[in-house]
Order: sequence, then structure tokens, then C-alpha cells
Amino acid sequence: MSSDIFKFKQFHIAQEQCSMKIGTDGVLLGAWVSTEGANSVLDIGTGSGVIALMVAQRTKAAKISAVEIDEKSFNQAKQNIDNSPWSSRMDLYNNTIQDYAKTINQTFDLIVCNPPFFTGGTFSNNQERNDVRHTIKLPNGDLLMCANNLLNKNGKFCVILPYIEGLRFKEMAETYGLYANRVTSVIGKVGKPVERLLIEFCKEKCDTVKEDELVIQIGGRDEYSEEYVSLTKDFYLKM
Repeated sequence: MSSDIFKFKQFHIAQEQCSMKIGTDGVLLGAWVSTEGANSVLDIGTGSGVIALMVAQRTKAAKISAVEIDEKSFNQAKQNIDNSPWSSRMDLYNNTIQDYAKTINQTFDLIVCNPPFFTGGTFSNNQERNDVRHTIKLPNGDLLMCANNLLNKNGKFCVILPYIEGLRFKEMAETYGLYANRVTSVIGKVGKPVERLLIEFCKEKCDTVKEDELVIQIGGRDEYSEEYVSLTKDFYLKM
């Protein structure tokens, strides 16, 4: 396999055509989301398909739909899904989530998204990378509206975002009828500030939000916390 193939324990990801390569954020989200009771799953902006495939690995019979606007990433995700053990229960759509939401006559038990998060700042010369990192083609309001419309009454909507963007997104979500009920603060290394927020939303406001922390590294290179190893060991080859 080429260097552009990322190997997991039960599947592999080709990513040479994808603007965004495999990273910690996507793997964290795919491992962290609760799949209990999830018979129908939607992955918004699937990219290489990694999160959708992780959820497929974690479920026995869930039907999984994945939407990707970028044609190159869509083709790569199709390749990865077709080569996986779970292709028979996975569907992939080359579309915007806005247009997909208008045409699909279905709601989902679980919606996952590793969304674009930059709302300003300097753009790179790579337009495809800009599209997936900046809220150009998927503004937060559109994402939240689509998630609310496509989510079952008792469903869960899960995202991972940088800390400040996550706080803003969490506040904005309430205006779209989505309320955080579980939040994990992700710390890259012991003694460092919170870098990411993993957030689970539902349609009913909770009296108590479940909050915890996840530290990734506890020492030098490859010295991972027990919690991080436990979360990702079913996927990473060397965990």
C-alpha cells in the first residue's frame, strides 16, 4: 500500500485525493459518539469516509448515509467504503447537506460532523482546503438547521470543534432547538489548555449536562493516557 493509505485494524483509508488527511479530530469523534440505539446514521461532510466507517465498525446493522460535496473526496470515500466490510449498509451522496436535506424523506438516530470551523482569518491558496476548513459552503447556521430537520425526536447530533468555536457553536445551537447534553473537553497534553470540544446535542434541554475531560498525551511521544487508549484501541494499529 502507498504512503497515502492509512491503515486501521479493520479497514483502511486511501486519502491521496482528499484535501484533509486523517487526523486526531475525526478519529476522536468516530470513537467518542454514542452508537447505542442508532439504527440510522448520517455523516455530514464525510471526506475520506473515516468517521462513517468507524461508526459502521461499531454497529452491527445500522444503515449509514454519508454526504460529501467535494467530488474528489466523494470518489475517494466511495473507494474506501466499497473496500470495507460494511459497504452493503452504507450509502454515499455527492451533494451539499443543504440540498440533501431538501430531497431526503428520512430522519436519523445519529448525525455526526467534523465541521469547518474558521469563520475568518487568512485563506490558503488551496481552494479545496479552504472549503473544508472555513465556513464558506457550510455556514454554522445551515449546518444546525439541517441537523435539526434531519434528526429524530430522540436522536443525537455530535460534533468536534476547537475550544472557542465549540463554545460559540454550542450557544448558537440553542437558537436552532439543539441543546448540548454531553461535552468532553480534549486536552492534547497534560498541563496544556483545552484544545477541542466533543459535543453531543439533542432536541430537549437537559437539566444537567454531562461534562468530562480527555487527556491524550501524559508524557513524551506515544505516551498516551489510559482513557485515550481505551477510546481508540479498536481502531489504531499500535494501540
